[in-house]
Amino acid sequence: MSAILASPVRARGGFTVDLLNRLSPRRGITIRQGVAYGPGPRHRLDVYSPARAAAAAPVPAVVFFYGGGWEEGDRGIYRFVGAALAARGIVTLVPDYRLYPEVRFPAFMEDAAAAVAWARSFLTTLGGDPGRLFLMGHSAGAQIATLLALDPRYLRAAGAGGLRIAGVIGLAGPYDFLPLRSPTLKAIFGPEAAWPASQPITYASAAAPPMLLAAGTADRVVDPGNTERLAARLRAVGAAVEMRLFRGLGHRVLIGGFASALAPLLPVRRETLRFIAQGGGAA
Repeated sequence: MSAILASPVRARGGFTVDLLNRLSPRRGITIRQGVAYGPGPRHRLDVYSPARAAAAAPVPAVVFFYGGGWEEGDRGIYRFVGAALAARGIVTLVPDYRLYPEVRFPAFMEDAAAAVAWARSFLTTLGGDPGRLFLMGHSAGAQIATLLALDPRYLRAAGAGGLRIAGVIGLAGPYDFLPLRSPTLKAIFGPEAAWPASQPITYASAAAPPMLLAAGTADRVVDPGNTERLAARLRAVGAAVEMRLFRGLGHRVLIGGFASALAPLLPVRRETLRFIAQGGGAA
C-alpha cells in the first residue's frame, strides 16, 4: 500500500491535473495563497472564498486534505477542488502538511489539526460559518480527515477541542488497512503496537460527526472495502453515515470529478454539495 495513494490526477479522456486547474472557475472567487497556519515551510494553506462572502451571510466551509501516500502532495495541485467549491458558495481551505521521510505518524495529524484550529480562529473573517465547518479528504487525506474527526486528541492538543465538526467527506480513503506489509508504511506508522492508533475505524463511536464516505468500485489503489468497513462500524455504533460506491470509477477519477470539466459526467461533486447543503444530515 505505499504507492497506493499517489496524488497526481489523470482523469477520463486524458484530462490531467494541469488541465483541470486551468479550466477551474476564476470569476466569483477570491484566492489567498500561502497563508501561514504554523511555523514551518509546509505549514501553509490556500483559501478559496466566494467573492463578497465576508459581506454576505456566513457560508459553509471545508478544510480539504489531499492524498499522496503521506509521502507527497502539494496544495497547488488542488486548485480545481478549491475553486469548484468556492464557486458554489463554500469557503475552502487546502493546507499542506509535513510528509515522510521528514516526519512520521502522528506529525502530519498534528499539522492537520493545527490547520483546522487556524480555520476555526479565522473563519468568520473569511466569510465562513464556524458552525458549518466540514472536513474533507481524498486517499491519505481521507485517513487524516476521518481520524481528526474520530480521535479527539489531535484537535484538543491544537487548542480546538471544543470545535464541532459539521460533517466529514471521505473519498477513497484507507480507514482500516492493517496489517501493514510495505516497509515504507511500517516506517511511516512506527512499531506494530502503535498501528491501531492510525486507523480511523479504531475510534468509531456514536459521537462521530455525520459522514459521507465515497469510493469507486474500480479503485485499484485503495480497496473500497475500507469504505464499506468504516461505514458498517459507524452504523453499528449508531453514528450518522452515508456510503456511496460509484460503479466503474477509479481512484483518481473520483477526486477528478470535482473539476468543472468532469462534474457533469460524475456524481461525486453533486453528492458532496448535497451533503454540505444538508448540514451533514442524512438523505
